[in-house]
Amino acid sequence: MDGIRAMFAGTPWWVKWVAVPLLAVFVFGGLIISVIGTLIGLAFKLLLFAALVGGLVFVVKKFKGSGAKSSSDGW
Repeated sequence: MDGIRAMFAGTPWWVKWVAVPLLAVFVFGGLIISVIGTLIGLAFKLLLFAALVGGLVFVVKKFKGSGAKSSSDGW
């Protein structure tokens, strides 16, 4: 860690806070976009799964409730 601090010791602030992050985005941009896209896709699939399961439970309870009541109603 001291080696990195020593390397940036004599540089202006814009090198540390502007140029280096821009270079990192330029070099690793594809990887960063890929990881973010994968995480967003996974979150969307999880939300879709939860909505489908909730809809299925709603439909089953709705149709089960309209028929004859049984003693095993409590989930």
